[in-house]
Amino acid sequence: MLRLSDWRHHYTRITLVLCLGLISAPSQAADLMNNFDLVEQTNLLMPEGLEFSSTTTAQLAVRQVGQNNLALLNQSGQSLLGSIVQVGTDQEAYILQQGGNQMAIIDQSGYGNSALISQSGADNQAVIIQAGINNRARIEQFGVGLRGSITQYGNNQNVQVNQYQ
Repeated sequence: MLRLSDWRHHYTRITLVLCLGLISAPSQAADLMNNFDLVEQTNLLMPEGLEFSSTTTAQLAVRQVGQNNLALLNQSGQSLLGSIVQVGTDQEAYILQQGGNQMAIIDQSGYGNSALISQSGADNQAVIIQAGINNRARIEQFGVGLRGSITQYGNNQNVQVNQYQ
């Protein structure tokens, strides 16, 4: 048999949970196309050979699943492709591209990863894939016809690639 004090305690908990549910942010629908966090293609990373067609027009793709992730895409020019896929939490990824036939892809899975791709010029490609936690990766390319690639699967790794021409 419930006493009055037990009932009040139970009622207070239920009321608190309901109030927190009302003031918290609404849940996100990460699987909807009109939510603008997915693109209409199934392969965001193009892992096989990284062939990038010159007929491809500028595309953007950002998909973040975890919390406290930061992504920035800044593209200008022609035939550009961007892509950022982050699954864990507390990750940062930047892609900056200027002109020409370029491609940039960042894929991070763990948490606490940070990546930067900065490209300028023509015919540049760059790929960063990190799977562990607290990894840092950076690619900067300024010339023509350059490629770059960083793959990290462990934890607490730091890689930087600079290419100038």
